Amino acid sequence: MLNWIVSIDWSILNFIQQYLQCEFLNTLLTLITHLGDSGIIWILWAIILIIQKRYRKYGYLLLLSLTVGLLIGNITLKPLIARDRPCWIENVPLLIANPHDYSFPSGHTLSSVIAAYILTVANRKFGYVAVPLALLIAFSRLYLYVHFPSDVLAAVVIGLIIGYAMNNIYKSIIIKDSLYKSGLS
Repeated sequence: MLNWIVSIDWSILNFIQQYLQCEFLNTLLTLITHLGDSGIIWILWAIILIIQKRYRKYGYLLLLSLTVGLLIGNITLKPLIARDRPCWIENVPLLIANPHDYSFPSGHTLSSVIAAYILTVANRKFGYVAVPLALLIAFSRLYLYVHFPSDVLAAVVIGLIIGYAMNNIYKSIIIKDSLYKSGLS
């Protein structure tokens, strides 16, 4: 089973390298991937939400959810699984700095999916921007040869689970708080 997944991973990466590489995408996807560095685009979006009273709670929820993603993905799973990156295994010229941490799961993708989920919950219109951006950031990690497709796919699943769980935890706390303040608890 694992050999089958690894075989598909390499097939997809090699397809991208052979058939999709071009100067335009080299430039575009390098810029897009840097938007996801350290989750910076999502942290900035959270700050913008926090500044606006209407969306403040979602800004805090986004920051908290990104922190949970960091703890689960980068601090726990990456060193635990310790999967080498494709660029460490194959000698491919990189368009970005060679990452120093392990490959599984993709941290850029994880933070992007978490953010896209929370932002879509906050306002569907935010999702019209956040979801395509998250998909582009995820694809950029494959294009730039720093992640396997299974790293990205796993990050999507984990990110959706974290976004869903954090939103539901938040809603349950707000409901309990509302009941307490109204004297119904």
